[in-house]
Amino acid sequence: MTVLIAGAGPTGLTAACALMQRGVPVRVLDAAEGPATTSRALGLQPRGAEVINRVRALGDLPERGMNIGFVKAMAGGKPVMTLRLEHMRGKGALIGQSEIEKSLRDRLSELGGKVEWGRTVTAVEQDEHEVTVHAGEPIRGDWLLGCDGSHSAVRKLMAIDFPGVPLAERFLLADVHMDWPLDRGGVTTWLSDGGMFAAFPLPGKDLWRLQADLPGAGPVDVVAELRALLPARTGLRADFLGCDWTSSFTIHRRLAETYRRGRVFLAGDAAHVHSPFSGQGMNTGVGDAENLAWKLGMVINGRAGERLLDTYQGERRRVAEEVLSGTSALTSFALGLGFWRRLLRDTVILPLLNLPAVQKKMFGQWSQLALTYRRGPLGPHGDRDPEIAERWTDGRWVLVAPAENDPHVAVARRFLGEDLLVETGPAVKLVRPDGHLAWQGRLSPARLTTWLENLTS
Repeated sequence: MTVLIAGAGPTGLTAACALMQRGVPVRVLDAAEGPATTSRALGLQPRGAEVINRVRALGDLPERGMNIGFVKAMAGGKPVMTLRLEHMRGKGALIGQSEIEKSLRDRLSELGGKVEWGRTVTAVEQDEHEVTVHAGEPIRGDWLLGCDGSHSAVRKLMAIDFPGVPLAERFLLADVHMDWPLDRGGVTTWLSDGGMFAAFPLPGKDLWRLQADLPGAGPVDVVAELRALLPARTGLRADFLGCDWTSSFTIHRRLAETYRRGRVFLAGDAAHVHSPFSGQGMNTGVGDAENLAWKLGMVINGRAGERLLDTYQGERRRVAEEVLSGTSALTSFALGLGFWRRLLRDTVILPLLNLPAVQKKMFGQWSQLALTYRRGPLGPHGDRDPEIAERWTDGRWVLVAPAENDPHVAVARRFLGEDLLVETGPAVKLVRPDGHLAWQGRLSPARLTTWLENLTS
């Protein structure tokens, strides 16, 4: 069976690598004529780094990126909140999307795959057995993953609604080389009556990602606007030495009404679009890819029935809803529309965010290390298992049992075969390929058998 993947961004490439690791052939189609070279999405969260590590594409990305130690908020010319990151668990970095995509393409090549550039999807047809994609020529496959971004051709061709609302009229981004007196050890955001301004240090000499909101519509000179907004909103002066990339867009909140139509699935920005605040978009997309890939791999390899694929939406759409809610609230909070809202933000909410317990919770949400599928369609468990998630790197199931000859091992091998790793430990637990707890309970091979029968039926 062959899986067709529309879109060679981080989501599509992660899905392709995860499937090929499981012996599933893929064809990756992208409308662009070649790889992107600009940074675009910025920031590999600890959760995203774990996912990319499980397809063995992480390499030295964290070392080549900027490992930030703090996130600071300024209001009224003074710091009102500093989120310290040095003591937080997880390994992430500020690094451009193009670098992440290159690492994933290299891994795909190692696995025997490639990206077919210049393949614009113009039509999709399916029946109960296969999917045909028209992209210069008819291309047949058994399943299709639409990972082709917020303007997804696959989503439109499948007539899947994508409702949502705008969150900000216009948002400016630029990667610029600057000389100015700002600490490159972290991210700084200024909140003022006129709007917000943020600066992220990037790898490279004097390179920064600047962000700001700008009311209005229509085309603008992004660098000129940021040059004017910087002293007005930060109180600092800077010499602009050059610019690598700019973008101007409206921030939207959108969520696809369904993630599946027959043999066609949506993932990443094709399924959900939200504010760039807290940098969760790319990381949510690669999480979609991993979740769908291990389930689709089990179905294609004959270890599970197609009913398992319904749990993809059951788990991941709820994650997207939570991310959408959180990033929308953060956007409204950062922009501080209205005098009383700004006063509450600067004098009450931001000081509370300095509390260690609050910071720990914030980091768990932003990093997605606290993400859980508990009480989801696959049962009452589902919390991320940090020890397994951080240690195992090949995306297989892991069974922890007192000994290799424990009866639970024989049960798990009967259902999972070579897709199972076994390690010894005092308690019995089964961890999913995405690092989440699948099953845990009293020593009972019969109970584990029942759970695996329900999973694979």
